Amino acid sequence: MATVTVKNPGGKDGGTVELADEIFGIEPNVPVMHQVVTAQLAARRAGTQSTKTRAEVRGGGAKPWKQKGTGRARQGSIRAPQWRGGGVALGPKPRSYAQRTPKKMIKLALRSALSDRAAEDRVVVVDDWGFDMDTPSTKAAVSALAGLGIEGKALVVLSDADEVAWKSFRNLPQVQLIDVAELNAYDVLCNDWVVFTSATLPGAESTEDAEGAEK
Repeated sequence: MATVTVKNPGGKDGGTVELADEIFGIEPNVPVMHQVVTAQLAARRAGTQSTKTRAEVRGGGAKPWKQKGTGRARQGSIRAPQWRGGGVALGPKPRSYAQRTPKKMIKLALRSALSDRAAEDRVVVVDDWGFDMDTPSTKAAVSALAGLGIEGKALVVLSDADEVAWKSFRNLPQVQLIDVAELNAYDVLCNDWVVFTSATLPGAESTEDAEGAEK
């Protein structure tokens, strides 16, 4: 297992934690990540675009001119697709773009994305954000990220108990907040860093706890 130093908001070491190999140490499966991300983006599409067919366009009930003898091409309705203002042939209709993705592929894509970030040393674990329990502070959030040496886009993984942290980070444009239960491959890949707390780190096992268990 790879070992990561647990930091406090000031950037000082606060122990170590082992990253589970089955989550952070696998060989990233790029085709699976691509398929899962494509499916996730497709599911976001509204699918509400719609055009009217010749049967839905108003008017055109009468034949514009008689069938023969005019020297012009025969026409049955001014609302046919070739007419200006007519219906649209084979146009888009409301539909769902959702793709069925097996749960095993979704989990593999997430583990692949996390393993990729871990291989680049872009996974950070914070013991506790240390915010005042009653006062959210964007300034303190900026200071914490600077103390951790995080530059660029960061995905901060929080739990429901981190209410003050949610409010402190939410105004930072370079920070994306996500609940640990909603962690997914797309958001991991969209950010340069992934920041966990000790409580939200999946498969976490503190080395101190492991040593105590052996004794």
